[in-house]
Amino acid sequence: MIKINTEFITLGQLLKMTDWIASGGEAKVAVKQLRITVNDEPENRRGRKLYPGDHICIENRQYTIGR
Repeated sequence: MIKINTEFITLGQLLKMTDWIASGGEAKVAVKQLRITVNDEPENRRGRKLYPGDHICIENRQYTIGR
């Protein structure tokens, strides 16, 4: 569970929080190279907004956004 204190976070922020990337600048390339789904739908936009309750799968690792 990834806990947030804001209304949403972006997919790029999640990648950095979970150590998939070291800096925000790497997000553009990472979303094209990694297999990412949000709520079982393929996703490749680093700016995709993630809200509490969203389920994200990155290379078979599961994450859920919560408060």
